Amino acid sequence: MTNSTATAVGLRSERGPILFALMLTTGLIAIEATILATAVPSVVADIGEFTRFPWLFSIYLLAQAVSVPLYAKVADMVGRKPVILLGIALFLLGSLLCGLAWDMTSLILFRLVQGLGAGAVAPMAMTIVGDIYTVEERARVQGYIASVWAVSSVVGPTLGGVFSQFASWRWIFLVNIPLCLLAGWALLRFYRETVQKRRHRIDYAGAALLTVGLTAVILALLEGGTAWAWTSTPSIACFAVGTVALAAFAVVERRAAEPVVDFAVLGRRLILTTTLASLAVGALLTGITSFVPTYLEGSAGTAPLLAGLAVAALTLGWPLAASTAGRLYLRRGFRATALTGSAIALVGSVALAVVAPWPNPITVALTAFVIGFGLGWTASPTLIAAQASVDWAERGTVTGMNTFARSAGSAVGVAVFGAIVNTGIASGGGEHDPGTIITAFSWVFVAVAVAAGLLLLVVSTMAKDRPAPPDESSVPAPSVARSDTAS
Repeated sequence: MTNSTATAVGLRSERGPILFALMLTTGLIAIEATILATAVPSVVADIGEFTRFPWLFSIYLLAQAVSVPLYAKVADMVGRKPVILLGIALFLLGSLLCGLAWDMTSLILFRLVQGLGAGAVAPMAMTIVGDIYTVEERARVQGYIASVWAVSSVVGPTLGGVFSQFASWRWIFLVNIPLCLLAGWALLRFYRETVQKRRHRIDYAGAALLTVGLTAVILALLEGGTAWAWTSTPSIACFAVGTVALAAFAVVERRAAEPVVDFAVLGRRLILTTTLASLAVGALLTGITSFVPTYLEGSAGTAPLLAGLAVAALTLGWPLAASTAGRLYLRRGFRATALTGSAIALVGSVALAVVAPWPNPITVALTAFVIGFGLGWTASPTLIAAQASVDWAERGTVTGMNTFARSAGSAVGVAVFGAIVNTGIASGGGEHDPGTIITAFSWVFVAVAVAAGLLLLVVSTMAKDRPAPPDESSVPAPSVARSDTAS
């Protein structure tokens, strides 16, 4: 173990309580990722505005995406602990406000607050694991973290279905409060770190341009074809503003002293391919978790609880695979493991698109499980490969970039899928016509299969690596470093 790894937490024996706290924070995000999807029909029935429901996911994911790089940079300046505690506090506040929301606009706004909290929690939990465990140890720790996703995969959709069916959808958000408090207390009590002090500059211009660019594009995608015609002035203006802002963002980042997205780091083949893989994983994941429950409830009249269990199959397959991914990549290497996983995810995605015209919770659950299993063998190896290729000073940035890519992929993905649904419903018999629901969502699942194909393509271009030796430390893995440099 390196000095930076050891000093990050003090005594080695303290890692147990810290891991427990990180598992709590992971559960905080994992439950929120799945719990709302099953309640969309109940939320819409209570406060209306069906065509705006994709915003409940997009605004959360957008806030998470644009804030992740900033949190990652701040974490490399002041340490991981203050950032993750701030994230927990914001997530708690957002959850409380969502539970008190009075209309769709307020609920969307409060989901933004939640997203700002999640933007800190998700990358910091993974970064801390990267700090305090070696590459070999992470194979075992991934199993523990995966178990949290397994529990959350059942608890999240099931609670969402139970609350919306038997109580109130508001409890979907209020249930986060005690988990936030417990996670915050555990980190305050047990986590101590020694920060490697460095001077840093925050790239405010880059952050502003990224926020404007992504917001404008997502706004155009979600409102186009519903509130605005695709060829109307507002739609064209939003696309134009978004394109110009993102182009300006790329220019600014190349000149910034410490950019939000470091294109120099992305110039390394390993970092680029793992980041692009995370982008595709994000789109794939939200294509299932955000749209399957509404599809089943609207087309087949499936009860929210049963629709939630269908989604749980995906998030159950993911941790089941992730718990074995460590042993697999230690034997076969990161690339081979991720290739196998992405191929499995593609098979499941194509199967879902094929069976979509005949809505059935059992067939959907089976295909979702296969997709989740494939993603479990893809997401963890690609992230750990990226972490293992850098030292402490860059690990927060690289992890944040990976998390940003997944959040951005999720935000843009859910906007694209939402645009497909809204266009299909507008051109059909409306949101209450099962046939129209089936047709619109079938095209969404075709788009999900395309995203899975792109994921396989990206992973196939990863730099080849050798399996890590048993005594591998948290120092950059030689096999990864060599193949990255050679590329």
